[in-house]
Amino acid sequence: MGRPKLTLPWGNITIIEQVVEVLIQCNLHPIVVVTGGNDREIREVISAKPVLFVKNTRYEASEMVDSVKIGINSLPPETDAVMIVLGDQPQIHPSVVQAIIDAFHSTHSSLVVPSYRMRRGHPWLVEKSLWQEITRLPEEFTLRDFLNQHNELIHYISVDTSSILSDIDTPDEYSQQRPQ
Repeated sequence: MGRPKLTLPWGNITIIEQVVEVLIQCNLHPIVVVTGGNDREIREVISAKPVLFVKNTRYEASEMVDSVKIGINSLPPETDAVMIVLGDQPQIHPSVVQAIIDAFHSTHSSLVVPSYRMRRGHPWLVEKSLWQEITRLPEEFTLRDFLNQHNELIHYISVDTSSILSDIDTPDEYSQQRPQ
């Protein structure tokens, strides 16, 4: 089976609502939601939230990096950094998002990535000076390739939650992680 819809229940709200709520709690703005196949459903669920919607019209034939490129290209010019957040990671903690933001402001690092037991995860932050490199990545490159190429620039923050390593790619993962 494929990926579950981001509009599946997550407690009293949906997966995508939970992710957006965490970002709102952390005062991130603008919040750009890049949609694909579930564009209409996602817009209906979070249309009242302060988000900017952008559709990846090539979602069926593209990778996550393409959605990131679309998101970056839709940001206002005054934006100084972007946090790469997975829409299927509703278990992210506001404390992790805030720690990433705080580390960016205190270290002025161009890349801030959370780490749990020496494994990097999501979300992570990239400063504007590197956006052009991301938007020009060749088709065969992934965001992991980008991070590996810039490992010397990464400021890692150690977090005490494995939630940065987990997303929901399958119905089984959804069943296991869904709050009861």
